[in-house]
Amino acid sequence: MSSHAPLISQRLLIILLGVSVSLLFIISLFIGSNPISVIQAAQETLDGTPSVLALIFTEIRLPRALIALFTGATLGICGAAMQGLLRNPLASPGLIGSASGAALGAVTMLYFGLEATLPLALPIGGMVGALSATLLVYLLAGRDAGTLTLILAGVAINALAMALISLQLNLAPSPYAVREMVLWMLGSIANRSMTDFQILLPGVLLGWALLIGTGRSLDALTLGEETASTMGIQLSRLRWRIFIAVALAVGSAVSITGAIGFIGLVIPHLMRPLVGYQPARLLPVSAFGGAILLLAADICVRLFPAGTEIKVGVLTSLVGAPFFLYLILKSRRFEL
Repeated sequence: MSSHAPLISQRLLIILLGVSVSLLFIISLFIGSNPISVIQAAQETLDGTPSVLALIFTEIRLPRALIALFTGATLGICGAAMQGLLRNPLASPGLIGSASGAALGAVTMLYFGLEATLPLALPIGGMVGALSATLLVYLLAGRDAGTLTLILAGVAINALAMALISLQLNLAPSPYAVREMVLWMLGSIANRSMTDFQILLPGVLLGWALLIGTGRSLDALTLGEETASTMGIQLSRLRWRIFIAVALAVGSAVSITGAIGFIGLVIPHLMRPLVGYQPARLLPVSAFGGAILLLAADICVRLFPAGTEIKVGVLTSLVGAPFFLYLILKSRRFEL
């Protein structure tokens, strides 16, 4: 649908990105405050040998790498889907309120101390918050709302969610509760278990499944809404299919990791020239790109000296914020 030619064949690009993801995933199993023999740990795990190495591998290294892989991929593919749907290069997964809704749900659980008595409180709160925020955007914008109305509704719900989070921080019953809420909002993959990964997985896979098959419709949408409609694309159905997919996938991921920003904004921009600016081709490569960025960021976080705890969400923001400013300045030059 685009006149731009891809810089590299789709198959070769997928292979290169897949190899990069695999290498970073393996490296992430080795990197940590205490180096371990991953091969020995994996062997002892497979043999069922109870050992410290097997415990570190199965309860710390492996779930952390898996969560980084699936969360990064989710943020990347959802960012590409949102930018393709809204035809706005500055769109991100959080634009429809899913990320801020998940943050509000999780922070509410921390505020009332429910995470201490109910192990699943944080992910449940995050997923309920994400879906509720998306539903509010739907009700506020209306079934057949235009793109601008949807964006404004998303901005309004995001502002409301952040205001409620600030209110809870202000009224927190103890300094400990404030610290827990603030640290969660910074975004981190540390101290996560296989149970957390198993909680994250269903919503993420369901969201991905809903996004499969939307590529052709997004390609048609690049020609304009009216043209896409004449090609048989039901815009309203496509819009809410993607919204629900993003709410499920991002809500599930963010409920476990906390707020991790800018991946959904940056990765589609970096990958778009490589696929000839075609939304259908952009979806899978953005998933790989998001996984690469978050795995690399998490590895970098572990390389800081012991005792220096840098949250991975802080690092992705430090990378993403200057890129966001660059996009704004670039768009201004085009307008001039």
